Amino acid sequence: MTRLEVGFEALRASRALLSPAERQRASRFAFDRDRLRFMVARAQLRELLAVRLDVPPESIELAYGERGKPALGRHFGDSDLRFNVSHSGDVAVYAFSHGREIGVDVEAVRTIRDADDIAARFFSRRENEAYLALDPCDKPLGFFNCWTRKEAFIKALGHGLYQPLDSFEVSLAPGDPARILSIGGATGDRCGWHMEAFTPAPGLAAAVVVESGKRPVS
Repeated sequence: MTRLEVGFEALRASRALLSPAERQRASRFAFDRDRLRFMVARAQLRELLAVRLDVPPESIELAYGERGKPALGRHFGDSDLRFNVSHSGDVAVYAFSHGREIGVDVEAVRTIRDADDIAARFFSRRENEAYLALDPCDKPLGFFNCWTRKEAFIKALGHGLYQPLDSFEVSLAPGDPARILSIGGATGDRCGWHMEAFTPAPGLAAAVVVESGKRPVS
């Protein structure tokens, strides 16, 4: 985890690590706060990758999959390092693995006026029933437990919005272990993925999903 609101010197150092394409991308943000946070988050990603690859951070080459998942570029084709990143407000979280796909997501836990409608639309029937059964004070955390766990799994798959959120089920009740309950016809313990939840800072919910072994053929 890293904080994205930094002083001038740290911001200048972060910008110096970015590629021309990353600086151009940063310039497209409408708000200064979002642009600065992007630069710090991307520079930190470069530094974390550089440590693991034993190369200078400015030499890191990034590429994107067909549906936008970031990966190391062709120059690092011999490396089996996989990674993913997510941010919420001024907090960014990073996840790394060797040879196994990985996804991470973080969100600020808050009350959303139309959360019940969103859950009814995007959660599976069983997830929605579990969410509606929560005590009202637990529903915001339950909602974002479900949301971050689903997003982390979709990011691990690399399918983006092409993967329907109700095509798999996760646990969501506060206090229950984070688990993938089912994917299609496969139960969670046979799906080939492992999920963990964590709290990177007070008021945040986060989840990470990584391949646990050979996935079933679909």
